[in-house]
Amino acid sequence: MTTNADEPQTRPRRRTPAGAAVLREDVTEAIRAAVFEELAASGYARMSIEGIARRAGVGKTAVYRRWRSKLHLVLDVVSALAVMGLPVPDTGSLEGDLRLLYELTSRALRHPVASQIIPDLQAEAARNPDIAEAMQKALRDGQEGVASKIIAAAEQRGEVRAGINDELALDLISGPLYWRSVVIRSPKLPKGYLPALAKATAAALKAL
Repeated sequence: MTTNADEPQTRPRRRTPAGAAVLREDVTEAIRAAVFEELAASGYARMSIEGIARRAGVGKTAVYRRWRSKLHLVLDVVSALAVMGLPVPDTGSLEGDLRLLYELTSRALRHPVASQIIPDLQAEAARNPDIAEAMQKALRDGQEGVASKIIAAAEQRGEVRAGINDELALDLISGPLYWRSVVIRSPKLPKGYLPALAKATAAALKAL
């Protein structure tokens, strides 16, 4: 008889199922949520598998069955971080889509957990090339997926020219808010900033 590592340690022992049956999705999600909390509370350098397991209410074995190390666990969480559940705006205009995207992104970046862990992971990325690569891919892929659909819709409406420079368009759309979040780290945006940003970005995209 062995202990199912995905069950709280206080539960009775029972036979552990083989293979993927062990990897219960609710436990995996509890561990991911605990990683965000631990990063926000302790930062990457001080966070530990023990602390994550304690927050998730599982044993350390449950964590190690899914990820080989703290680094692999954080890289996985980072990959899910950037998308942030952002829906693709569909307001009927480029400026409207941009404004809604900026409102949703700004709200996500101002979330207490995100506002703490993103700068910390960016600092860690300067020392760890694996984290740097994961941060770059995750943040870029997440924003690119939404931005590319906004541009495609604008092309169909004739608001931007066909064959617009996608790389430059992505930089124009995604750069400002991440600059303020990661570099300036301003807790509050100036009044009217998001509508003005949406208007300016739409004009820039139309000029490409």
